[in-house]
Amino acid sequence: MPKASNDYMGEQIIVLEGLEPVRKRPAMYIGSTGPDGIQHIAKEIVDNSIDEALAGHAKNVWIIKRKDNSVTVVDDGRGIPVDNIPKYNRPALEIVMTKLHAGGKFEGDSYKISGGLHGVGSSVVNALSDWMEVCVRRDDKFYVQKYKRGVPQTDVKVVPKYEVATGHPRFDKEIAQVETGTYSSFMPDKQIFKVTIELDWDLFLSDIKERAFLISKLYFHMYDESTGREMHYYFDGGIVSLVKDLNRNKETVHDPILMTGEQDDIFVEIAIQYNNSVNENIESYVNVINTAEGGTHVTGFKSALTRSINDYLRANGGDPEGVTGIDTREGLAAIVVVKMSSKDLQFEGQTKGKLGNTEVAPIVQTIMKEKLDIFFEENPQDARRIMDKIIIAKRAREAAKAAKEAIIRKGALEGSTLPGKLADCQSKDPALSEIFIVEGDSAGGSAKQGRDRKFQAILPLRGKLLNTEETRLDRIIKFSELKDLIIAMGTGIGDTFDGSKLRYHRIIIMTDADVDGEHIATLLLTFFFRHLPHIIEERYLYIAQPPLYRLGTGKNTQYVYTDEELKELTKDKGEDKIDLQRYKGLGEMNPEQLWETTMDPKTRILKRVSIEDGVKADQVFTMLMGSNVAPRKRFIQSHAESATLDL
Repeated sequence: MPKASNDYMGEQIIVLEGLEPVRKRPAMYIGSTGPDGIQHIAKEIVDNSIDEALAGHAKNVWIIKRKDNSVTVVDDGRGIPVDNIPKYNRPALEIVMTKLHAGGKFEGDSYKISGGLHGVGSSVVNALSDWMEVCVRRDDKFYVQKYKRGVPQTDVKVVPKYEVATGHPRFDKEIAQVETGTYSSFMPDKQIFKVTIELDWDLFLSDIKERAFLISKLYFHMYDESTGREMHYYFDGGIVSLVKDLNRNKETVHDPILMTGEQDDIFVEIAIQYNNSVNENIESYVNVINTAEGGTHVTGFKSALTRSINDYLRANGGDPEGVTGIDTREGLAAIVVVKMSSKDLQFEGQTKGKLGNTEVAPIVQTIMKEKLDIFFEENPQDARRIMDKIIIAKRAREAAKAAKEAIIRKGALEGSTLPGKLADCQSKDPALSEIFIVEGDSAGGSAKQGRDRKFQAILPLRGKLLNTEETRLDRIIKFSELKDLIIAMGTGIGDTFDGSKLRYHRIIIMTDADVDGEHIATLLLTFFFRHLPHIIEERYLYIAQPPLYRLGTGKNTQYVYTDEELKELTKDKGEDKIDLQRYKGLGEMNPEQLWETTMDPKTRILKRVSIEDGVKADQVFTMLMGSNVAPRKRFIQSHAESATLDL
């Protein structure tokens, strides 16, 4: 790969447009002004430090979340240029921090490889911060400038000594040794982020850990002042370590396969490893940016995988007839990384969710196909294990298709014949319709009587559900309760899935507030996560929150939803004055009570199910619901003391 130039000076800073639009339309630049937006602006500053590492100039990044919710990021890179730009007669630092599309990533060789694309990272963070302060250490001097909502409050000035009060003495000592670098501190603006300005530290740690996997030999030092938690990430193994992490707690078929190559200044790095599950897990990146929506590099990867496997089967006495891409990716964990010149990158949107460069797909396909073909030839035992798994996947898919046609008439899974026990709603508009998936006939009866039939449907489930964590589609379709649920959804499942046919845009799991109810809810969550993930991704899945208690004091009746709330409400009342009923199940409530507490949109409490970290969610489901007992046993033992038992 070509190396970046060491001559990183102010003349390389290019300005394309002003900064004013950012505060008017922040979602255009960071995707959201909710909690995701806070994550995004913090990662923008960290990615600037990562770019210095990719260019070969930084070895450490320090990240501190402060008690007041401001964030400090320090690196030991070259430092943002501070010399005057004649064209604008202002210091380069000020231009970078206050102008959109200003940076060293558009032209020249300052950053051959960069996570940034549009050059808006620092300026957007500045515009969306209540205050920001940047210090650059270059030429044995400290250059500082302060900003208020993107507007400079001071000129760039030299200070005798700059200190970063990290709240952690050892960090202070380490940072004091930095000879060149950039110190950035910012406070998210409450005028922009009205829900919260607090960075989700656990989610942020996960993002940084991911970046540490992708950039070997770069140290990340992280500290949370509020809790005193300190984390350090450093990985030598790169994406091989990351693919192993994806397969944690899973039984794998072979050791990871690493494939690398370069063509036309585009560097490709891919690691794959099959496991014995039925789930596909492909993570893709461009210059360390997670492309959650994939793109042309993933298209090239999938095409090469299918072609290589079909060619190997054909050349070694196997039968590739009918093997599809879905079969080749069953149980596959893969990391696909492309590194290329930042000035040539084409992403869809500032959030960089999908790579659009059409020239990348054939390059990835060529490199991947060549390397995987060589691996199969040189490792016939591993190749045979992989082929056996793929053939089994093909047969299971064909069996599932046959099962669908044998169990119910053609098209029934897509909703042409609704299950008899479904009490459907009158509305045919999915946006106005909701369905309650209810545990048991008793609760189902109360729900049917208490509902508003105009927009509320009820589907009762009987008995324990099938654990679908490692279950193939043919078994799922044969299981009557799940078959009825699939039919009620209207989308179909597997290769016939069509999200546009979803019949309800609020799908509400409503189970008893006891251990059995929580188990059924977990089984349903497993089913949706593994087999109908679109419903969670579109934020259509909810969990109802029925009350735990009915509290009567005199003529007043109150419903209580938590033990903490009950303790607070009863702390000044004598027991003889309290009429307390503990609801063990939904069936103990009459229809009016169930409507009032759990089903009425005006008074009910619903928890929306979302996926913040897909890799972590995958690992949790694997641990809790998979066939491997040891990880689950360790989890239970380590969390036993914190468990609340309702005996």
